[in-house]
Formats: sequence, C-alpha cells, structure tokens
Amino acid sequence: MGEENKSTDRNKSLDQRFWDDRYQSGDIGWDMGQVSPPLKAYIDQLTDKNIRILIPGCGNAYEAEYLLQKGFKNITLIDIAPALVNKLREKYSNNPNIKIVLADFFEYTAEFDLVLEQTFFCALDPALRTNYRDKMYSLLSPNGKLVGLLFNTEFEKEGPPFGGTKAEYEKLFSDKFKLVVFEHCYNSHPKRKDNELFIILKKNSVV
Repeated sequence: MGEENKSTDRNKSLDQRFWDDRYQSGDIGWDMGQVSPPLKAYIDQLTDKNIRILIPGCGNAYEAEYLLQKGFKNITLIDIAPALVNKLREKYSNNPNIKIVLADFFEYTAEFDLVLEQTFFCALDPALRTNYRDKMYSLLSPNGKLVGLLFNTEFEKEGPPFGGTKAEYEKLFSDKFKLVVFEHCYNSHPKRKDNELFIILKKNSVV
C-alpha cells in the first residue's frame, strides 16, 4: 500500500511539473485569450449573482474575469500549476468575490451550485474520466449543474488535449446526471468551430 501511495504521489508531481512548465514557458496553445463565447452566452442569462461557482483547471480564467465583471460574488478557481495560481492570486488579491486554490481537483472538497468546464476535461488522461464524473457529482449541490464544452473530435497527436465522441460522453455522464443539453455547439470560437459540444448536466438527486 505504501509503494502504491508513493507511485501516486510521483504521478501527481509529474502532472504538476508538466503544467507549471507549460505556463512558465508560455506554451499554452489552447488559450484563446478571451472568455469562451458559449460560456459567455450562458453566463449572460444567469440571474442569481450569489451562486457558488467553481472553475477547475482554470488556466488564465477569462471566464472568472467575466463573471466578476457581471457581478458574481462567489467564484472559486482551482489549478495545479503554482506559477499560474500565484499570478492569479496577485491579480485578484483585493477582490473578496474570488478564491484561488492551488490543489489537485480530485482531492478538493466543497459544494457548488455550478461548475464551468472549459478545457479541463480534455487535459486529463482518459483513464480518469470516470473519476472526473464521480468527483463532479460529489462537488455539486443537490440541484447543481455542470456546464461547459467538450471536444467532439479525436486528435491525431497524443494528448493533452484528449478528444472523444458525443456517444461515449453521453454514456459516461448519463449514470449520474440528467443530460439537459448535449448538443453540437453553434457559437464556438472560430478556432474550435465544429469541434465542440455544449453541455448542461444536472445532478441526479438519486443514483
């Protein structure tokens, strides 16, 4: 058991170094430099500014910046890369409406009404997708929602990012979530046109 834990710790350390190096070197080709248009449109129709919102694997957190501009008051960001987290903490050091956490998503515990998915799922090894689904379920409040974007394509190069298909995602999430919206995205950023699914998944109260 001890050796297994050591192996897990080593893997986490490697993951952290990988992403930290990417941010420090500026090798962030997935970064669009702006809030994702589909998420912007979704945020625009939210009326309760006090809902508890989580953005895991937040990256440069353009969605969080937009949420703050729109008056949302309870935003949590999680990322595993220290350089990025330090940068975000400095940027928002005087803002009480946002919490920035350096942590492994799978070890974080709290409760949220809304989780926004934006290039976090695709950054994880596909072997972790069931863990992702289960962790999302545990983090959401009884009526909580997981909303965001999934790549509806298989990439030629080995990831990250890791792709997939609508059918396999539906199979993955349907055990624990009601698939409120699961459709091809009509308002993607031009660089991702025809490659994204927009999802709204509502936590099932009984599983």
